Amino acid sequence: MNLEELKFPVGKFQKPESITKEIIVSAISEIENFPNLVKAEIENLDENNLKLKYRPEGWTISQVVHHCADSHINSYVRFKLALTENLPTIKPYEESLWAELPDSKLSPFVSLKLLEALHEKWVFILKSLSDEDLNKEFIHPEQSEKISLKENILIYSWHCQHHLAHIRQAKELRLNQEL
Repeated sequence: MNLEELKFPVGKFQKPESITKEIIVSAISEIENFPNLVKAEIENLDENNLKLKYRPEGWTISQVVHHCADSHINSYVRFKLALTENLPTIKPYEESLWAELPDSKLSPFVSLKLLEALHEKWVFILKSLSDEDLNKEFIHPEQSEKISLKENILIYSWHCQHHLAHIRQAKELRLNQEL
């Protein structure tokens, strides 16, 4: 595998030309299942295995889980802002710096518990969105573009798949090194 394949094991996010109800339902299902899939991947890992990296210079499994909690909290807030304000400009954050804060030293199971509760609330909202709600937008200042809630659902479905693949990749790299 080359570095790009290691960074993006499921490929980069590709926005479909048309976002259908079926695509949205499938994406919400991915978001809903994500905490359980992460739990299944990490529940039997010891401290050393949680330090495995999915690529050279990449994050450890623990850091990936903590990052997902941080990222998904931000996304949840962005959804709520877009649902309650007219075209809000969201606040980006420095994910690499967040990954270095002291809470990143906690067990990833702390962030897993947070993901479980957060996704329960988030998915409840996502499943209740009307067509009008799905078309609401926020502005992402780094790209200076409007992002609709239906597109953001797809982005975060991809994000779940992307980081779940990183966790699996780290475990697979360990297995390959043991052979």
